[in-house]
Amino acid sequence: MGSITFIEHSGDQHAVEIEEGKSLMQIAMDNGVPGVDADCGGECACGTCHVIVDANWTSKTGNVTEEETLMLDMTPEKADTSRLSCQITTTEAMDGMVVRLPEFQM
Repeated sequence: MGSITFIEHSGDQHAVEIEEGKSLMQIAMDNGVPGVDADCGGECACGTCHVIVDANWTSKTGNVTEEETLMLDMTPEKADTSRLSCQITTTEAMDGMVVRLPEFQM
């Protein structure tokens, strides 16, 4: 299995194993990655699992839905490559992917 690295706003890094088919949010929660709150449990209803995907990896994360875009538009730290980690299904093709966490979740 490969790994994905979460980088906190402070710079602390957390490399976690990919569990193909699980959401990126669920993998972060299962591994105790700080900064992914996931208040709605992965229903794309709160925006507290916001991540900023490294630009080299955005093509591997799937399409952004209108519902996700609406949630991200309310996020003060939104970047061009922002995603909700609950909407990203992990695959082995993400081995080596880097995502950054915002300073605050909404």
